[in-house]
Amino acid sequence: MLGNFSVLGVGGGAHLEDFWAAYLVEWKASGFFMSFILCDAAFFLLQKFLCLFSLWLVVLPLHSQGCDLTALPGALKSVWFSQDAFSVSPSVNACVDVVLSGVKLLEALGLEPSDGKNHAVLSSGQDLREAFAHFMERGAAAERFFSDAEAFQDIARTASEHPTAQLYVGGNAALIGQKLATNPDLKILLCGPVGPKLHELLDDNVVVPPESMQERDEFHLILEYQAGEQWGRVRAPAANRFIFSHDLSNGALNMLEVFVSSLDEFQPDLVVLSGLHMMEGQSKEMRQRRLMEAVASISDIPTDIPIHLELASMTDQDFMSNIMHQQVFPLVNSIGLNEQELLFLTQSASGPHASLASWSGVPDVGVVSDILFWILKEHGKAAERASDLTRIHFHTLAYHILVTVDGHWGNQAAAVAAGARAAGTQACATDTIDTSKVFLKAPLEFVTSHTEAPSKISLNPDEPVVHWHREGISFHFTPVLVCKDPVRTVGLGDAISAEGLLYSEVYPQ
Repeated sequence: MLGNFSVLGVGGGAHLEDFWAAYLVEWKASGFFMSFILCDAAFFLLQKFLCLFSLWLVVLPLHSQGCDLTALPGALKSVWFSQDAFSVSPSVNACVDVVLSGVKLLEALGLEPSDGKNHAVLSSGQDLREAFAHFMERGAAAERFFSDAEAFQDIARTASEHPTAQLYVGGNAALIGQKLATNPDLKILLCGPVGPKLHELLDDNVVVPPESMQERDEFHLILEYQAGEQWGRVRAPAANRFIFSHDLSNGALNMLEVFVSSLDEFQPDLVVLSGLHMMEGQSKEMRQRRLMEAVASISDIPTDIPIHLELASMTDQDFMSNIMHQQVFPLVNSIGLNEQELLFLTQSASGPHASLASWSGVPDVGVVSDILFWILKEHGKAAERASDLTRIHFHTLAYHILVTVDGHWGNQAAAVAAGARAAGTQACATDTIDTSKVFLKAPLEFVTSHTEAPSKISLNPDEPVVHWHREGISFHFTPVLVCKDPVRTVGLGDAISAEGLLYSEVYPQ
């Protein structure tokens, strides 16, 4: 299915033409056949200005532009499986997100602008304003635990009653489940603390076991800021958010056992785990005990069910080192993470570029590539190592990279492109990419490594997904169309990972 596409009036009236491509993706996993069509994938060179060019990736939805899959014969029909629907079980953190402007909330709380300071745990309004300023001036996402229950409830009340506040599904597991539930052929089992408000917000396609229901919701406060927004002397270089909470059930992973006990009946084709970062609010002894119990529970999941672990912002290097070295990483097949989590991970385990204190602007592709390679080479699946880890989906604002151990995953070019498409559409709250609302922030040239003999790559608009190979590990890179004025930043990483998983092919082992 090939066609023509033209865009008029972009970049001062330039006439832009390119092709649409339809991709048939077929894979077999766990004994079933899946076929999926990614229709109307179009890549546009939008404009040249001052010797710079912009690369745009547009992946239009299945039903758009007359792509009627129901009219296609045989394997081209819009079906996931020939018999049964695909089932996914995301667990174990869920909550209600209270989303509002961070600056407006701090003003409502009577907190004056402050110099930035990083706090591993928040215990007061002073800590909150310092931590918010610290991450806002870097344009970096972060998540922290608020230890004072009474103070948190007061702040949460002010936030939820603010006229601009909006309530959404929250928690990595619930967000991934909600994103996947938009496909009617998927069955979703969500195990996490689900209160009445969250249950009301969830898609009807999301099943919640009775044991996961509780009388009260857990709330996360999402303080957003826009690119260029100022608070006192702090100016945000990019739009992002600062998250904090005082979780009880999520922090103790109370729904983990409910989740594992539900697997026999639900029999998912994919398990998505998240919420380990929430344990940082617990004592070190409690945290270590629950982590060991989590490892035991994860070990009970049948080995033929792929497991994806979604990481989130953390501050305790010993805890991250435990998760990586001998606890969770060897038990999962796939990991999703952003640039902050990647840098913290290599710092915690003394990996490559661990001396780098923070990212300056767009993360260097060569540095990111080195760290991703090291994770899979040193901690991934190998003949001499008892590990199942074979895939990492890295996402930052400007670009995404999917890294896989050869022989375990397929269709990763489409998977990384789908994740990039999700980032652009969700941030702008549009069904398709609107080129007037997005811009390119990715480097147009980069090297693939700073520790090995590198290759230098220049982006080609005809091939926007770049592939390179290094010692049995494959890399797929694609730029992201960054939303100029994002409607909502929270949950983007979860949506990206969900889309990437949806398009991924798992090879039976």
